[in-house]
Amino acid sequence: MKFLFLTIFYSLFNVNVLAHSGGLNDRGCHNDYRIGDYHCHHRPSPNKQEKFIGIPTVVDGDTIKIGRIRIRLHGIDAPESKQMCLSDGKQWRCGWESTNALANIVGKHWVTCIKTDVDRFKRIVAICRVGPINLNAWMVENGWAVAYRRYSLDYIREEEVSRASGRGLWRGEFIMPWDWRRSK
Repeated sequence: MKFLFLTIFYSLFNVNVLAHSGGLNDRGCHNDYRIGDYHCHHRPSPNKQEKFIGIPTVVDGDTIKIGRIRIRLHGIDAPESKQMCLSDGKQWRCGWESTNALANIVGKHWVTCIKTDVDRFKRIVAICRVGPINLNAWMVENGWAVAYRRYSLDYIREEEVSRASGRGLWRGEFIMPWDWRRSK
């Protein structure tokens, strides 16, 4: 009888859930505030989109971290943190400003990222949102990143809007981020 009870118990409950305390959401996931991580106690089924939710750290204009997970924003490319641009004949820190633009829109808000891929550096590639704001589209539309046509055609319209209005990078001259990285 004891064996039958244990068999039923283990089949009904994922034993990993019992590894530590903390409320789980309906997907079996939760935040572990001790280490600043969000994780799940099961593998998502193949037909469900994998999500990452948390208050991120901004790495640069197209990369964030939620806990220990690095997430590259899908379909966009922002200038590198040390990249410089020209406006009215003067250099300005466009990479730094791009990073700050993303940090300012994120603030201390929760971000939800839906995985689209994994890149060659083993980063999650995702579409991320703060509430209703698609961060990928917002960065391009405000001129702090460009549409990364090599990987996606999703943000071309937003790039055309920012270019026409001279926002962000488009207020002067700059080297496309992928060309700048190649030169370094």
